[in-house]
Amino acid sequence: MLDIKFIQENKKLVAQAAKSKQVEVDLERLLEIDDKRKVLLGRVEEKRADQNVANNKIIKASSEERGAILEKMKALKIELERDEEDLKETMREWQALMLKVPNVPDQSVPEGDTDVDNEEIKKWGDIPKFNFELKGHIELMTALGMADFERGVKVAGFRGYFLKGSGALLSFAVWRYALDFFVSRGFSLYLTPSMVRREPLLGTGWLPQSEDDLYKVQDEKYLAGTAEVATMGLFQNEVIPKEELPRKILAFSPCFRREIGSYSKDVKGLIRVHEFFKFEQVIFCEASHDESVKHHEELNRNTEEFIESLKIPYRTVINCGGDLGLGQVKKYDIELWVPGEKTYREISSASYFHDFQTRRLNIRYKDDGGKLQYAHSLNATAAPTPRLLVSLVENFQQIDGSVKIPEVLVPYMNGLSSIVR
Repeated sequence: MLDIKFIQENKKLVAQAAKSKQVEVDLERLLEIDDKRKVLLGRVEEKRADQNVANNKIIKASSEERGAILEKMKALKIELERDEEDLKETMREWQALMLKVPNVPDQSVPEGDTDVDNEEIKKWGDIPKFNFELKGHIELMTALGMADFERGVKVAGFRGYFLKGSGALLSFAVWRYALDFFVSRGFSLYLTPSMVRREPLLGTGWLPQSEDDLYKVQDEKYLAGTAEVATMGLFQNEVIPKEELPRKILAFSPCFRREIGSYSKDVKGLIRVHEFFKFEQVIFCEASHDESVKHHEELNRNTEEFIESLKIPYRTVINCGGDLGLGQVKKYDIELWVPGEKTYREISSASYFHDFQTRRLNIRYKDDGGKLQYAHSLNATAAPTPRLLVSLVENFQQIDGSVKIPEVLVPYMNGLSSIVR
């Protein structure tokens, strides 16, 4: 959420941000309703002050004076209740509009409408050359007994899957290696809830825009699509001691997404599934643009180096304005090479938000002068499974149909260096 004062003073800039992110928000109505909010708030505060004055007077008043004061207080109470109700209704509209206002993208963000317009800034690794007929991950993993897609659909429905045997072991190996890799970089490990209340989803910007892509369970609870949501909610309405900043968390959880709008895309296999698992990097830092930029580069580089250690070719892109979320100032995507498709597929996103999320969630710290400031927040995918397995098995497939295990994962594979029939 942006500061209303910032919106007032930078209306054209915010309007351009909304246009760039393809977000519909009525800024004129927001500023109009904000004026009304301030007038009503002034009235309510004035009447409450009058009530306090009257309460003090009535203590010392004579019985005759007390009657007159009580009559005035009765009329004042009716007026106050009316103004309070008007203020409550006005605040509902004001808050609904404020939740739709997007954050302003960084100047380095390229223009564009979709992910097609994202700008490639880096390529790493040699695209493997195969002297045999390639197999996709579905064929490979089925033949090697690593996965069961037919029974996955039978049990879980559309996009369901089972990982089994060496496939399940490989997923655990990725998790265990990712845990060691990222914790060694100063991150504290958290196992977070997947079922969360509405407030953390509103605070992180997933609601109201992405409600259709969330599974709603009951009692205003949802299944989150990333551990970022619960991790941000962990510090809602709290003051983080400044000496603990930057606060670095590696959060792990099951994740759930309905994939609304993608029914014709990746309908089989492990690229796009409803239920998956993910390590997420989350950082809280001081309210400084330079600090946010520094940690943003750090987060993205962490994941790049993790992928490099697996020796999977990838590329990094800067997301264009139309491919940014509501609160993101800037975002990098890392895309892994998928030999079966002869293209790169997104595996990780790294974003920074300034105080957009922390303002919504009231997460603050005291600066050196003792003044409360909203912290800045950042997050980045560390290791998502099972999608990561797609590039892993396809890039490391062998002529005999086996899959070679990346060297760094062998210690986590009970000694297996390859998966064979």
